[in-house]
Amino acid sequence: MDIVISNADNKPIYEQIVAQMKDAILAGDLEEGSLLPSIRALAADLRISVITTKRAYAELEAQGFVETVQGKGSFVAGGNKEMLREERLRRMEELLDRAVREARFAGIAKSELHDMLDMLFDGI
Repeated sequence: MDIVISNADNKPIYEQIVAQMKDAILAGDLEEGSLLPSIRALAADLRISVITTKRAYAELEAQGFVETVQGKGSFVAGGNKEMLREERLRRMEELLDRAVREARFAGIAKSELHDMLDMLFDGI
């Protein structure tokens, strides 16, 4: 699992970790039941504080993306397909909202935006 921490990013480091792990889970790169790196191993790999990594894992667990088993580690949570679907839908709404605002700013008609979306969706 590749996590890239950017000091130029306005987000705190733990939020960058959370966002990238959620993206990997939602994309299917991290499958249900996959063992995640230990908190210490991830902290060492990223050269950050164990406290920061622990906070990221706690946030992922609170959001239902990760389950931690004492003495065994942290795993990608399973059985909550509806939550993952809702998260994907929420992200799509954010992206589409941004596209609509950009289209309005550029003077693009609703029908043109629909045509663009249809072409993109159909892979044309």
